[in-house]
Amino acid sequence: MPRPTAAQLAYGSATVVVSTIAMLLLSQTSTGLGVAVISAAALALGLLVAVTVPAPRRRGRHAARTGAPAAAVTPAAQEGTAQGSRVPEPRSATADHPVHH
Repeated sequence: MPRPTAAQLAYGSATVVVSTIAMLLLSQTSTGLGVAVISAAALALGLLVAVTVPAPRRRGRHAARTGAPAAAVTPAAQEGTAQGSRVPEPRSATADHPVHH
């Protein structure tokens, strides 16, 4: 099982705290059994939220491993990309972010 991400921990913990407080205030229970039931429900809800937070997508080196194998690229496709591709020219910072006075 993979480790939980920081977002999963944050969303799950916040859900547990907020839902526990909300349910305790709304139910106005004062018995130990009522507090235990509400706490268990809040923990279950927090776990559900933490599990359903989408996992981040892999980028960079790991993304190449999940793609198509290198043998699937045909020699004709390699020639077309080598001849038809060109390196973009570098742009200056002023072209990207004009200054308005």
